[in-house]
Amino acid sequence: MVHPAPSTVKKMRLAALLCVFFVLYLIASRRSAPTNPPNRKEQAPVLSGQTLDGKTLSLSGLAGNVVLVDFWATWCDPCREEIPDLVKLRDRLKAKGFEILGVSMDEEGARAVKIFTARQPISYPLILNDGERPPAGWVVPGLPTAYLIGRRGELLKKWFGEKDMRDLEKDVTAALAK
Repeated sequence: MVHPAPSTVKKMRLAALLCVFFVLYLIASRRSAPTNPPNRKEQAPVLSGQTLDGKTLSLSGLAGNVVLVDFWATWCDPCREEIPDLVKLRDRLKAKGFEILGVSMDEEGARAVKIFTARQPISYPLILNDGERPPAGWVVPGLPTAYLIGRRGELLKKWFGEKDMRDLEKDVTAALAK
């Protein structure tokens, strides 16, 4: 019987370990329940950025609305899967004071987002973060990540991972009723 060289065995073990971690990451990043609601008095951090047309847009400019801040990227499969449902939800509830602010975490910035939105139109405003490092004050452990912000700028709920659209709509509707 031929035995592989010790260096080959080490490489095979490392590859197997990396595969296990990757599978665990994929499982963990699939649909996740919203985390515990933040302290109701906690205000959303400052957030602003450049839009695809070069203007500056800020979360504070959406004050008075219930806002879903959605961190996403064009390369993120769960993000791409959610966008059509988010567009429908936003379009259906916009007249009641609901808005979505998409924050692109793409390294390629406007170029990647323009290519993506040419195939998948997005009716809600988008700002470009130009990279995977989250804006100051925001926690984005993975994509998608989203925060529901109340009319007075308070953090109501956060999601790390995919959002259940029925639950999201219930949360948005409850926030709009306040």
